[in-house]
Amino acid sequence: MYYCYDYKKRKLVVLVSITPGTYYMRKCERGGSNLMGEKMHVDELEMDEVLVRRLLVDQFPHWAELPIRRIEPGGTVNAVFRLGDDFSVRLARRAGPSTPNGREFTWLPKLAPLLPLELPVPVAQGRPNRDYPWYWEVHTWVEGETVPIEAIDEIQAARDLAVFIAALQRVNSSGGPPGRGIPLADRDEEFRYWLARFDGDPAVSAVWERALAAPPWNGPPVWHHGDLDVRNWLVRDGRISGVIDWGEMGIGDPACDVMVAWKLHSSAARDAFREALPTDDATWARARGWVVSQAVAVLAYYTAENNPILYQEAQSWLNLALSECTSDNA
Repeated sequence: MYYCYDYKKRKLVVLVSITPGTYYMRKCERGGSNLMGEKMHVDELEMDEVLVRRLLVDQFPHWAELPIRRIEPGGTVNAVFRLGDDFSVRLARRAGPSTPNGREFTWLPKLAPLLPLELPVPVAQGRPNRDYPWYWEVHTWVEGETVPIEAIDEIQAARDLAVFIAALQRVNSSGGPPGRGIPLADRDEEFRYWLARFDGDPAVSAVWERALAAPPWNGPPVWHHGDLDVRNWLVRDGRISGVIDWGEMGIGDPACDVMVAWKLHSSAARDAFREALPTDDATWARARGWVVSQAVAVLAYYTAENNPILYQEAQSWLNLALSECTSDNA
């Protein structure tokens, strides 16, 4: 069982166990950490509401009096703070942007009107100062909750995600920035780095080799989100209503979004996704390679203490991908 610390109530708040091995952290009203206080990254900055307030006073004083509340569980790349009722502040935990006008700031306003789910739209960009060394952003707040897959209809979620990805792929990709969807061969060195530090099922190597052997994407590059797992879906009234955290967005191989099929926790939902978004065998194989490589990296880098939700998610992705390969070989 894992916890986060509620600073207002001065007590630990339990992560809810929905099914064995699957955890969901209740949002803390303020602050928030894991049980041991362990950082996700050894080199990440310490960030809190006081820092956000100082940044706003310095650069956006018209927002400086609004309530600020840290959102937990936090993302792996950005710390997110709710600002009043209508905005969020996003600060990179480490190695943040050193130049202005990043991909989210430039492209989300253009993509948002074209997609069937709600997106956060950047409204301001802060600059580095002596309190914080990188560019940072203020986005619109998207209503919804992050909930475990088991709390919603997974088949409906699969279909909703398929519709969303199809709409994203139809957007004109001219001038779009390269995203996460690189050729798998370009990811091979990184995969082997994490594989050497991975102590799980060695069958992952065979899945990866099959993915590498699949024909590469030979169509035009398409738009993709690049990080479509449950932490980045927002749910209202039992349905996915929004998608957040677009830091890996761009154009390239669609397989990096198709890998969400294995992030739905069941073979039935995976198959429903493929039925709703017909996918050729080569792209399916590359997508499976993507999800296995991502799971291996997560399980090798994070622990069940410093990132319990993502750690448990990655185990689920990997189990489903490996079970599919076992069935294919039977």
